Amino acid sequence: MRRGLLPIAGSRIVGLRRPPSRLRPIQVYPRVRDFRRRIVGRTISAVERLGKRIVVRLDSGDRIVIEPRMTGRVLLSDPPNRSHMRLVIDLQGESARRVVFWDVRGLGVVQLLSAAEFREHLGSEKIGPDALEITTEQLRGRLEKSRRAIKVALLDQRAVAGIGNLYASEILHRAGIHPELTCDRLRPQQWAGLRSAVAEVLGEAIICQGSTLSDGTYRTPADQAGGYQERHQVYQRAGQPCLRCGRKTIVRLVQVQRSTFFCPACQPRKR
Repeated sequence: MRRGLLPIAGSRIVGLRRPPSRLRPIQVYPRVRDFRRRIVGRTISAVERLGKRIVVRLDSGDRIVIEPRMTGRVLLSDPPNRSHMRLVIDLQGESARRVVFWDVRGLGVVQLLSAAEFREHLGSEKIGPDALEITTEQLRGRLEKSRRAIKVALLDQRAVAGIGNLYASEILHRAGIHPELTCDRLRPQQWAGLRSAVAEVLGEAIICQGSTLSDGTYRTPADQAGGYQERHQVYQRAGQPCLRCGRKTIVRLVQVQRSTFFCPACQPRKR
């Protein structure tokens, strides 16, 4: 998403609209009138990412923080329909006319934060090290004393930022770690393998521009499907043979109300 939005850097914001909708509204802070007053006339100086959030930095020092959550899309192209358009930022520039936040289920959050508010709400005490940059020592140090299942712990954005549910299953399969194994039972070499798997899986997924599942919810800012779903080893493959070992079928279980997929042969609970 961040890479797809890079063309808006340097554009001037000329408007903010919240299209009328009978659907569940997304969370917008502050209210649209105040939001509009603070951003219109400002120039976008950078497009950044913080974990699973898009951060649009303005020349005023304010930041527009977009949290798509499960079903949100950030688009530069026309949306699939108008009924799920939640917020529109109109631009004046050479590369894009507008940024559209489109969300089927209305779970997304868009905030305008000052530099001080950004540090307070999304500083290092609130958000963990980025998953693409965290070291083995940092990962182990933040989680090794926890008695939570490792799959659950990886989803904690305060511990490590940027790993979602789909990718946590793929990461643990790549690392050969059972998703129900508690963090305090992982051995040193498993932490090292887990860190490598995080970098490999997320790196490949970014190159493929993410995963577009059967519901078609996720698409890039250019309204194109991602490609990493073609490389999934376990996610949504319950009952199908493991592509790595071929000996067992993929199993689905539920952890903290989220689906987890794993191979009992490649990821044994006990070795």
